[in-house]
Amino acid sequence: EAQLVESGGGLVKAGGSLTLSCAASEFDFGSSTFGWFRMAPGREREAISCVNEGHGYTYYADFLKGRFITSTDSVKHTLYLQMNDLTPEDTAIYYCAAMSGGIVTPAWCPSRDFRSWGQGTQVTVSS
Repeated sequence: EAQLVESGGGLVKAGGSLTLSCAASEFDFGSSTFGWFRMAPGREREAISCVNEGHGYTYYADFLKGRFITSTDSVKHTLYLQMNDLTPEDTAIYYCAAMSGGIVTPAWCPSRDFRSWGQGTQVTVSS
């Protein structure tokens, strides 16, 4: 099974920034769909962003209000999530996910179709 490995989580003060990385060495970055998700204590997992570089679209959840940016580096086979202006409400375990194929639009992320998941990385934002 293809592996995804997240890194970059940690403790940050409110208003600060963090960049998460997800190594996805076994995926074709030209045709795969990647996603970032998070799960906070007592809450369901929610999609943050999805991207398919082959299609050229990135989806962002409305609640982000433009604070997070997803990018990919096909040479390094790595997915990134730059998180800015963090608040305590962003505290969660963050996961990356991937699938072969898939369709992403600015208004749609196939969040139920991902089959490969990373182990998660904890992000804690202090007030």
